[in-house]
Amino acid sequence: MQEKLVPFNEKLRQTALKEYKIINSGPDEDYDDLTFLAAYICKVPVAKISIVDNDRIWNKSVYGADIYEIDREHSFCDRAIHNESSIYVLKKSKDAEAFKAAEGLYDREYSFYAGVPLYNPQGHAIAVLCIFDLEEKELSKMEEQALKALSRQTMNLFEYRKQRLKLIEVQKKLKEKYRELEKFASLVSHDLKSPLANIISLSELLKDENKGKFDADTEQYLEFLVESSYSLRNYIDGILSFYKSDHVMEKDYTDVDLRKLLKGIVDLYQVSDDIRITYPDDIMLHNVNKAALTQVFMNLISNALKYNDKELRKVDIGFDKNSEYYFFEIRDNGKGIPKDKFQDIFDLFTTLDTTDREGSLGSGIGLATVKKLIESMGGNISLESEVGQGSNFKFSIKRS
Repeated sequence: MQEKLVPFNEKLRQTALKEYKIINSGPDEDYDDLTFLAAYICKVPVAKISIVDNDRIWNKSVYGADIYEIDREHSFCDRAIHNESSIYVLKKSKDAEAFKAAEGLYDREYSFYAGVPLYNPQGHAIAVLCIFDLEEKELSKMEEQALKALSRQTMNLFEYRKQRLKLIEVQKKLKEKYRELEKFASLVSHDLKSPLANIISLSELLKDENKGKFDADTEQYLEFLVESSYSLRNYIDGILSFYKSDHVMEKDYTDVDLRKLLKGIVDLYQVSDDIRITYPDDIMLHNVNKAALTQVFMNLISNALKYNDKELRKVDIGFDKNSEYYFFEIRDNGKGIPKDKFQDIFDLFTTLDTTDREGSLGSGIGLATVKKLIESMGGNISLESEVGQGSNFKFSIKRS
């Protein structure tokens, strides 16, 4: 807060005041605490935080009085913001003209006023922290210092409010942009999936009906076309999954039987003799987002099986907890991941250029979605891995 007054400009001052959006705002205990302290420290019956509006004085906080608004003309606070003193003091015996002009303006006849103008960072006085007394008095040095300290804290509250409102506005705009992007991604993905489905089906039909009729190069080109079409389809599905993950976080939190949740997922994948998945039993998770947790497990288990070149694909799911978090591990015996890629794999659209068991490349979206969901649940995810030996994804979620 600046304490040196810039050349007074009412238009600029009003513009600065509007940025705080504080006029006619509701009661606030933080401001009330400051007026109470001002009255208590200076031993006066009334203290106010007075906003100097265009044609009125509106009090954000009042201690010791009931009037929350008066006319600006002839008010003490209007005089205070035009004065260059760091503390503007009026006494009835010395400033009879000011008190005469203010007759009938306040709730009672005061004989003493002291106000500390509140300057914004640009030096415009937008409000006054002021005290009133029925009798004239002298402020001690300590009381003056206390008033100045309280005025700085008042201005800090004003600045905090302004920055918070700006942040809320930025968040609102970001959400609007995100919704637009989400809608765009959904529309584009939907529009792409229909013709892509035709490309896939026609390519498969062309390949099957002309098997043995094409030369080796043509058959290879056709195979590339089919594989690329499937990769594009997976990429589109991944984009939709990533943008839908925010809606998953809107689901209600509930108690979840971990064994039942994992059994439902495991039954989807454990359909052949070359897969073995183990998971803990008799564990109840309290107040968790079941939909989000299910999606995390499905992604991690699916990856553990797809990127596994062993004859027997193993996935072991572990669990632990403390007073603050639930901890999970998804350990596999797959291809493993190089250490220099541990962080990169969680970035959107980042892939390792590694194909799965079907020869398809990943989209670089699945693990980004997993990380997003886990962090939304108040946790984090990390990786331990050795190339050729397997990977262990460890993640936590906050306990409510």
